[in-house]
Amino acid sequence: MPRVVILPQCRTIAPADAAAIRAHIESIFQAFIDWDVDKIYATHTPDWRGFLEGSRVPIKGIDEYMRANGIDWPKDKGSKPYPDPKRGYRVKDFDVQFYGPELAVASFNGEFYRKADDVTLNRFRIMDVYAKRQGNWIQAASHTVVDPAWRLHQMTIPMTVSPEIRQRILTIREAVWRAWFGNDRAALEKMIPAEAIAIDDGSAEWSNQAAILAGAKSFADSGGKLLRLEFPRTELQVYGNTIIVYTTYLYEIEMNGQRTTRTGRGTEMFVRRGDDLVNVGWHLDRGQ
Repeated sequence: MPRVVILPQCRTIAPADAAAIRAHIESIFQAFIDWDVDKIYATHTPDWRGFLEGSRVPIKGIDEYMRANGIDWPKDKGSKPYPDPKRGYRVKDFDVQFYGPELAVASFNGEFYRKADDVTLNRFRIMDVYAKRQGNWIQAASHTVVDPAWRLHQMTIPMTVSPEIRQRILTIREAVWRAWFGNDRAALEKMIPAEAIAIDDGSAEWSNQAAILAGAKSFADSGGKLLRLEFPRTELQVYGNTIIVYTTYLYEIEMNGQRTTRTGRGTEMFVRRGDDLVNVGWHLDRGQ
């Protein structure tokens, strides 16, 4: 028969114990602001268990916990902290329930914020399990996730696009165009998903993935070649995993010995899926 574990009954909250657990939790927040690796390590049990944002399987043990938090562990053990004085933390809606003298569950909302303008940098929903060991409370387990409501709101706010991110987007955008002109079917199937919708200049029909692939093949079968491809102006908007590209374009092609240059403007939509960017749709016209 399976073993049945009966938890102790809830007991009356001891103010001193509740205060000690909250102070311990706040010390962990501060340790992350200070990037005090040794303090982070010391505030968690060796047999720590739980989930952090992004983890797909249970994290087992303090070593896995440290690495899951982006710490080069154990290489960074004993490294000097480097505090970030521009950041602060808040613990809200704190609740703790005790189950016997050596077990407690704390639930709360926590966040890091930028002190200069009081902007929240990240907000979490957290449930921590605390154990009393050698007379002191210490975190033994946790389930930590980014607050879904806060994340949803963040996805409505335009992100700042760094030069590195901008270059990656532009590289993928150009790769889609070149894959179409080159009839690179494997690349097109990877970069243009089945649900794609495209409105092309001069066409009364709206294209799906199948039509886009057929168009690339038809261009190649007719002997068409791309000679020149430019994007004179490009503006970006990024909202969460969605990227909108506003662009002007110029391309020169050769077909049956004749060269043709076309210019226009376009709006292209990309979505981030895992580590990839996929082109889910576009609208091209001649800008007239």
